[in-house]
Amino acid sequence: MEAYLIDWLSLLGRWLHILTGIAWIGASFYFVWLDNHLVPPTDPELQKKGVGGELWAVHGGGFYNAQKYLVAPEKLPPSLHWFKWEAYWTWMSGFFLLCLIYYVGASSYLVDKDVADIASGTAILIGLGTLIAGWIIYDRLCEAKLSGTTLAAIMTVLLIGAAYGLCHVFSGRGAYLHFGALLGTIMVANVFFVIIPGQRELVIAKQQGRVPDPRHGLRGKQRSVHNTYFTLPVIFVMFSNHYAMTYGHRYNWLILVAISLAGAAIRTWFVARHKGKASPLPAIVGVLLLAGVAVAIAPAPASNAPAAAATQSNPVEFLRVQIIIQERCVRCHAATPTQPGINAAPKGLMFETAEQVLAHAQQIAQQTASKVMPLGNLTGMTDEERAVIAAWFAHGAQK
Repeated sequence: MEAYLIDWLSLLGRWLHILTGIAWIGASFYFVWLDNHLVPPTDPELQKKGVGGELWAVHGGGFYNAQKYLVAPEKLPPSLHWFKWEAYWTWMSGFFLLCLIYYVGASSYLVDKDVADIASGTAILIGLGTLIAGWIIYDRLCEAKLSGTTLAAIMTVLLIGAAYGLCHVFSGRGAYLHFGALLGTIMVANVFFVIIPGQRELVIAKQQGRVPDPRHGLRGKQRSVHNTYFTLPVIFVMFSNHYAMTYGHRYNWLILVAISLAGAAIRTWFVARHKGKASPLPAIVGVLLLAGVAVAIAPAPASNAPAAAATQSNPVEFLRVQIIIQERCVRCHAATPTQPGINAAPKGLMFETAEQVLAHAQQIAQQTASKVMPLGNLTGMTDEERAVIAAWFAHGAQK
């Protein structure tokens, strides 16, 4: 019953996370696009009012005229829409899922004894500390008045270090999710601590008859631009747990860095394209990085089986493989799982019969060879057993 309840909480939390994430990212993308398409107003009256740029658009059968003031209008309208709850709820629902899955189930999803033999409580503290320290370091760097290029270079180096460190402390899935949570925390903290307070100060200044300080707008714009470059890497991490070929690889940290850089490069091209002066170089770099990763982690052909499998000169008896799978995998991959915390067979895959094992031979071989499965190696599968499965598959996965 407990596992069933957790499944429902996970379902509802993930649903909320995706919905609010769409709203936040959609608004962020739209305003970046809008800023880059504004043109100086031709109407002298608008110029006198302090309008710095405007845009005409047609959508849903109507015409829209968006205007942006250089600082603020002379008189505030009776109501203003604040874009903040989309960001807050995206982070809160994401943190809820992080706690529910990776902290409550730390021994299964966060800790991998083959990576680092640490206690669940220690792992949780490291995870939380990473999120807090990441924001503090980033925020101090932004306030250090560095040039955009210098700040980008330092952040890139620090994030590479974070990816490497996380992948050498947590399980692959746990490391990837915490890297995404680190970026997501920086993004929402930008909204909560910088963008919204700056906007609130502009409003208060107008209400009190003071001249608004344009510095708040500039700081908010800087953080907003940073957020848009973090978006694609965060989205990749959100669904990365479906692709063990990335987080389960020996060089998972390097794959994480490469795909994140590819996402940032592609987003850079889109932003420049909005401005009408897009060099294709960032997009080319992003695509080449993705292609390079795909080629680098491609599975070896059966004729080039891993060295561990090659030591098995004769075909492995299927009965031997089936015994290993029964002992190490069927606790979860069964019609009625017996592993605590598992309510249904992951991805609906069951290995209780010979036919089921043969039907999913390639997936079994790939997941066990990468050490992604068994999850957290809770069942204690040995390297010798993994080599037996690899040899069986290399010799044709026969019954």
